[in-house]
Amino acid sequence: MSTDTLGLREQKKRETRQAISDHATQLFLQRGFDRTTIADIATAARVAKMTVTNYFPRKEDLALDHHEEFAAGLARTVANRPAGESALGAVRRAYLAALARRDPVIGFTGREFAQMIAESPTLVARLRDLHDQREEGLARQLAHEEPGDPVAARAVAAQLAGADRLLFRELQARMLADDQAPAARADAPEAGQGARATHQGARAAGGTTARDEGIAAELGEIARRVFDLLEPAIGGYAVR
Repeated sequence: MSTDTLGLREQKKRETRQAISDHATQLFLQRGFDRTTIADIATAARVAKMTVTNYFPRKEDLALDHHEEFAAGLARTVANRPAGESALGAVRRAYLAALARRDPVIGFTGREFAQMIAESPTLVARLRDLHDQREEGLARQLAHEEPGDPVAARAVAAQLAGADRLLFRELQARMLADDQAPAARADAPEAGQGARATHQGARAAGGTTARDEGIAAELGEIARRVFDLLEPAIGGYAVR
């Protein structure tokens, strides 16, 4: 089999996966996650049910399609930090950069998608599990870099992951909030990091909205305060 044939096959697989993901997102937004079946998605994407599950073994993966990147994100950020930067500095820098590019992995999703996640107990539970995986991965990375004190590594990971969870909830709460009733966001449940289609479906063509800009500015200020509060305690930990 030629290299060209292999390349075409991989391209076809990527296109099929993307089509399944896009159709699933549309159905989830229209019907809700729990009311949409794998059979519904297969029919919409014009593939067999087995094809859907081959690409997405868990139904939740169709909604949280950045789940692997999300779970590994904190550990990867710390592992790839430059010389002279602490673990806290790396997480701070990466978060503000992700916020600037409106990255759905940190929770920058459209309101409809965030609402869909928040209304599904299955997805809310899955998201909490992913946050736990995110913290555990960071703890392993810090323990690898600072092997002399595994207790401290886990404690620092818990603090950084706690800040990460807080910022995620704050951002999703603002995604869920009605512009006419901003106080409602205080009770918003933890919602999800979304699919690529989130940005396309919830924003006007041609770029981010004024609401997006306001949310990003607000979260940037909150993030800076949160990380500043952690600085005295862990700012000097794991400096590369």
